[in-house]
Amino acid sequence: MTGKKLLKRQKLRNNEYYDMQSVFDELYENSLAKREFKNLVSIITTEENIRLAYRNLKKNAGSKTPGTDGKNIADLAKMSEPVLIQLVQRKLAWYQPQSVRRKEIPKGNGKTRPLGIPTIMDRLIQQCVLQVMEPICEAKFCETSNGFRPNRGVENALAQAEKHMQQGNLHIVIDIDIKGFFDNVNHGKLLRQIWAMGIHDKKLLSIISAMLKAEVAGIGFPEKGTPQGGIISPLLSNIVLNELDWWITSQWVGMPTRHEYSGRIHANGTKDQSKKYRELRKTKLKECYIVRYADDFKIFCKRHSDAVKLFEATKAWLKDRLELDISPEKSKIVNLKHEYSDFLGFQIKVHKGKNNKYVVISHISPKALDRIKDTAKEKIKAIQHSSGDADEFKGINDYNSFVMGIHNYYCMATAASSDIQRLAFEIKISIKNRLQERVKRRNDQAIPEYAKRYSKSKEVRYIGKNILLPIGYIQHHPPIHKKKLVNKYTVEGRAEIHKNLESVNMTTLHILMRNPIMSATVEYNDNRISLYVAQQGKCAITKEPLFPDEIHCHHKKPKSLGGGDNYANLIILHERIHKLIHATQKETISAIMQTVQLNKQQLEKLNKLRKSAGNKAISFEQKDPCCGLE
Repeated sequence: MTGKKLLKRQKLRNNEYYDMQSVFDELYENSLAKREFKNLVSIITTEENIRLAYRNLKKNAGSKTPGTDGKNIADLAKMSEPVLIQLVQRKLAWYQPQSVRRKEIPKGNGKTRPLGIPTIMDRLIQQCVLQVMEPICEAKFCETSNGFRPNRGVENALAQAEKHMQQGNLHIVIDIDIKGFFDNVNHGKLLRQIWAMGIHDKKLLSIISAMLKAEVAGIGFPEKGTPQGGIISPLLSNIVLNELDWWITSQWVGMPTRHEYSGRIHANGTKDQSKKYRELRKTKLKECYIVRYADDFKIFCKRHSDAVKLFEATKAWLKDRLELDISPEKSKIVNLKHEYSDFLGFQIKVHKGKNNKYVVISHISPKALDRIKDTAKEKIKAIQHSSGDADEFKGINDYNSFVMGIHNYYCMATAASSDIQRLAFEIKISIKNRLQERVKRRNDQAIPEYAKRYSKSKEVRYIGKNILLPIGYIQHHPPIHKKKLVNKYTVEGRAEIHKNLESVNMTTLHILMRNPIMSATVEYNDNRISLYVAQQGKCAITKEPLFPDEIHCHHKKPKSLGGGDNYANLIILHERIHKLIHATQKETISAIMQTVQLNKQQLEKLNKLRKSAGNKAISFEQKDPCCGLE
């Protein structure tokens, strides 16, 4: 199972660490029961929720980006915990956000997209609010919404689309592009939508209103829109379009019938509705289904005449209900038998196959291919201009990480291999021209553990001892549906998430590849990556899945005692376990032992590593949490 299929995220574990999971579960359950919430700010301002928000924000790559005050996460890290908590609580007592920094980022079409970057303190406050609002909103969101939601993603949106195209024979699709969606959200309407979800805490609504109206530096105070770049913006955008999801769903899927029809339960936990739909088709209702990822959505229909009516109805509904306009040049009705439809970097269509049945064919979009080619060439250029072994190793790993990321995402296209081959030759020429004699074919060299899937490729090359992954070697993997049971806010749902953690988290692997230990040797860094994969991303002692800041690579035999950076002398451990191996003070050992809760077998493994490091074994009395040195 690849990293893109992994469902667990570090935020889920953080919820458990900071004892907030039961609170979030209760919010979710109460929201399902359609209860009202009138005192949410008291939960938002609890010490545990603020600590959790800091932890989650720290893991966010954007936390190092400064706002208008020039500060980032490093500035918050310098504050003591009590001071930071009191500061957040004081600000939320009467919330007035600081100005938002505006930054233009390039889009694929040559234009730019404006980002609104709040100050780091305002981002922390947004994270506090998000954590409490999310479980309430998740209980109200529609299954057809896949973007910026826990345990959902592009793969699930594509799986839903392909199901309608291939199994449902819905070959007419309405493509609607909302003109400047994020810039045109009506603030008053959004606040009423939040109220309709059961969030009746007027103080929280005033806080959200203040966030929406935060001054944009150099521009002024916005009267509408949710600025992209804010922590809470994706959730707010989903709230806006949730009403659209349910409106389209009510036209067919959610249409009530006189009888309750039986149906088998599919592998992903959803009920087969074919009997119900068969009866509905006897009526004059228009069969339609929506698939949405953020503001990118499609409506699938069976008849062109139905699509024409639904197109106009949806256009009018967006204008009347949400005060949003569509882009006429980008919105259209597409017959998937004759034309491709663009969706999330893919082009999708149907083709008549065996027995006159239509099957999905999908390609990587031309724009995406151009971006892949340009980025690959830039990364090859970075390797060419690298200085020293460590810099070269970092450049190679950055390129390899990029290749693996492209393969993990675009492998869902049925024509992924032929599409990538169109640019692979050009990239090969770039490698040959820029890296020349540095690149060698080494048939006798072992493939690193993290690159085993490329072992059958004849295009694998090496720069010194470092592998260079072939961009042309991509294998198709169809997208899969999200299991209905999977849910971070239920005990059963979390059990399913944990059960699926049997492979390597590719996001963490890419972080390791792009961030080698610069003071260590190339051999150490390469073996560190291979060991992370070989241990399936888990600590060798606790078997607990590891995230980037928890990963420590330990020398079994210390270098001071003659140990090397070879693969056999290294092991991946949790940060706390690594500290425990080297700890000599009884108080330190006792404190760590109480947090890791090792069993007898785990302690035996730990003591072997302690002895190899020249330290005494730890004794652990089952009835006594204190521990000492033998």
